[in-house]
Amino acid sequence: MAKAEVTKKPAKAAKEASAVKTLDELKVELAAKQNDMLDAKRGHRAGELVNPRVITTTRKDIARLKTAIRAEELKEGDK
Repeated sequence: MAKAEVTKKPAKAAKEASAVKTLDELKVELAAKQNDMLDAKRGHRAGELVNPRVITTTRKDIARLKTAIRAEELKEGDK
């Protein structure tokens, strides 16, 4: 009986950032996302929001932006 060869898949590498944003750009994007969140919540209360998952994804995007902003602030503080 012949042995079947097992090929290993390469390990997934961490995602690389496609574009590095400055602290000011991150803060502008955060403000825009927070406005989107307010609009989505207002629309949900009014019954106009078609996809309520928008609220969840927007909330997570806001958290990611806050994390990136904090990381940049800490990086600048070390210099």
